[in-house]
Amino acid sequence: MNPLRPRINTEAELQAFDQTCERLAGFDEQFSFERVDGMLCAMSATPHSVEPAAWLPALFGEAFERAFGDPEAQASALRALQARLTVLRSELDPEALFDEPDYLRLEPLVSEWDDESRRKLVEEGELSAEDAALVQTGVEWAVGFLDAVEALPQIWTLPAHDDAAAVFAQSFEQIEVLVLPMDSDDYRAHIAAAYPKGEPTRDDLLAEACMAVQDLRMYWVDFAPKTETRRVEAAPGRNDACPCGSGKKFKKCHGAG
Repeated sequence: MNPLRPRINTEAELQAFDQTCERLAGFDEQFSFERVDGMLCAMSATPHSVEPAAWLPALFGEAFERAFGDPEAQASALRALQARLTVLRSELDPEALFDEPDYLRLEPLVSEWDDESRRKLVEEGELSAEDAALVQTGVEWAVGFLDAVEALPQIWTLPAHDDAAAVFAQSFEQIEVLVLPMDSDDYRAHIAAAYPKGEPTRDDLLAEACMAVQDLRMYWVDFAPKTETRRVEAAPGRNDACPCGSGKKFKKCHGAG
């Protein structure tokens, strides 16, 4: 097995993650497993870290404490979320990304939607035909990613580099297009510009969004502040004249003690 291949979640880990998200959704319905996965992906796409005590309330508000009232339940839920984080960080490992920049490592947790599954939503009375048309593969994941970027500005402040804003904007555009209604002018404009040879599938768009996240992770490395080389002057010998200009030997002046 290639050591650069990412770790994958076990079935038990995925089940625990799904159960954690279901319980969160019971207190705030927005926290589907897809949206939570997008949130955790955004946390994994930068080199910065933040403690659970900060990111849990930032991402979930009061829902986490309400859903998991006692310390044991909270610890179990946190383990489930962190197990998923570990895999996402493995998928976005910068060393592996630089080694194989064209290899799609990121595998988000998303539901597949097609015309048939949307039709069932309408027939079962869960959504109107208009609302069902908005249910597309990758929407919830992208919303979660973008929500986490906004909720965690301390890790999503752009690198101080002249080219960073343009590079990051281009990558974010590939993620944001997943959220746009497919009949909107903005969506059509993006497709016309980015896919001049033909209409992409939804899977194509999701794959491009995942590649954009991988690009973002590599850009953080590219735009990281460079450590300045520090010149260390050779110290004078103890019997040399002290460089302060006192006329004394170094050992009797600044070299004393």
